[in-house]
Amino acid sequence: MTNKELADLMYPNVSKTISDYEKMYPERNLPEGAVVSRYAPSPTGFVHVGNMLACFIENFVPNQTEGAFYLRIEDTDQKREIEGGIDNIVDAIKTIGLDYKEGVISKDKEVGDYGPYIQSKRIDIYHTFAKYMIENDLAYPCFCTQEEIDASREEQKLNKTRIGYYGEYAVCRNLTNEERAEKIKAGCPYTIRLKSRGNFNNKVKFHDLVKGDVMFPENDQDIILIKSDGIPLYHFAHVVDDHLMRTTHVLRGEDWLPSVPVHLELFNMFGFKLPEYAHLGLMMIVDKEGTKRKISKRKDKDFAVKHFHEIGMPEAAMQEYLITIANTSFEGWRDNNLDKSIYDYKFDFSKIGSNPLFDYSKMLNISRNYISKLSATAVYEKLAYWAMEYDLDFYNLISKYKEYTINILNIEREQAKPRKDFACYSEIKSYIWYMFDELFNSCDKKYEWQNISNIDEIKNIMNVYISKYYDFNDDKDTWFSKMKDLATELGYAANVKDYKNNPDDYKGSIVDISMVIRVCLTTKSMTPDLYDIMKLLGVDRIKNRISIL
Repeated sequence: MTNKELADLMYPNVSKTISDYEKMYPERNLPEGAVVSRYAPSPTGFVHVGNMLACFIENFVPNQTEGAFYLRIEDTDQKREIEGGIDNIVDAIKTIGLDYKEGVISKDKEVGDYGPYIQSKRIDIYHTFAKYMIENDLAYPCFCTQEEIDASREEQKLNKTRIGYYGEYAVCRNLTNEERAEKIKAGCPYTIRLKSRGNFNNKVKFHDLVKGDVMFPENDQDIILIKSDGIPLYHFAHVVDDHLMRTTHVLRGEDWLPSVPVHLELFNMFGFKLPEYAHLGLMMIVDKEGTKRKISKRKDKDFAVKHFHEIGMPEAAMQEYLITIANTSFEGWRDNNLDKSIYDYKFDFSKIGSNPLFDYSKMLNISRNYISKLSATAVYEKLAYWAMEYDLDFYNLISKYKEYTINILNIEREQAKPRKDFACYSEIKSYIWYMFDELFNSCDKKYEWQNISNIDEIKNIMNVYISKYYDFNDDKDTWFSKMKDLATELGYAANVKDYKNNPDDYKGSIVDISMVIRVCLTTKSMTPDLYDIMKLLGVDRIKNRISIL
């Protein structure tokens, strides 16, 4: 029996050839040097920031070369696939604000000329390539049971030899085609294995864009290409998909680095042009026990991208943080290009750090800085968008008082050194709630009184101030001058220096007077500019808050 006859027996319904698919998926019409890369996750768990770091880089680089980025879903491990896994991936990409125009848009929708972009929909393609390999003696059916494989591994352990299916341990490799056909006709389940030409004693050398020149032993393992259910393994699907989708750069985690010899052998067997490889360090975290380790997509839910969406982390801030840890030279560039977009930065593979450590505090600082530069209107719009999904009552409140809310958000904003209170939109309510009577009057108030805590003294200060000194129309200088007059009348030093020099002559200083007013009106000892707060609250609100002390 010839190899072609065996292939026809194994794949009687495969009518297309590799040439047919080459015509169906031609070379992309892109400028010379354009990068084509993909994010190709498995829908087997939540998407974490480490996943998005890889996705960000894979999206960033093509953008700089007029290239193409697409989303491919590798769902061949269907036993581990979770409900909603594909939509989780799509939502995560949207959460960090990445724009893409090709690939999987949702579980049921794709766009682009190189699909299907979900591997489970590409089975006919894989079978065509597998049939070609059988016809050309590049692969063969293997009938070994799991029990036989396990027994072989135990023998290898006892003999202290390499573990795997190769050489004398590749027992199905030397079956005749007649023997293979007989087993297939008898209904014996089988996988399809690579018929490796490699020699473990020889070395294969390749250049990795991140790791530099790397050398490994040649692959001599007859790895499984197609499982008994007809579904391909990653090694085989990667080569077929990245060739037909015309991927020029394969960017992936460094845990795939040892697999490169297998992939190089497969590309060479088909005569396909090799893509460039860039193996990225895996993002690390320090867990609660103080152990540094990589993020788990099933355990570390605090690092899920969905979590950052829920707390309202700005897309631009997440991108800025990701490029900061993606390229070690970015921060120096940013210091000299404060007003430029991150996409003006030239990405450098040689500057990719190894195993970056996720720094939550640094990410929050980047986010605070970003939000501080937004206009009050922009902050309002983003806050409203977040609140509409996660805090509908607050959304209704700020919608009712839109201009008022914008004015609140504008306190100490449009100035040389704006305040940097908010790191994410979910925090804003906790900073401005006291400006709304609906929230102030309904809460269990905990006043943060400082040096002056006697309620009678507090009421006296507030009553004297509102009856004799407060005027809504005062400018800031006049307002502060009157605060000094109030302090003097009530026995407090009008300036801090006098109080420090002669503390026994005064009850306190103007600082204490200001603090009483601040806490009375907001309950907080730390707030933005008191003058601006009072201007927005107005006389009626101020009087009401004095009355409920």
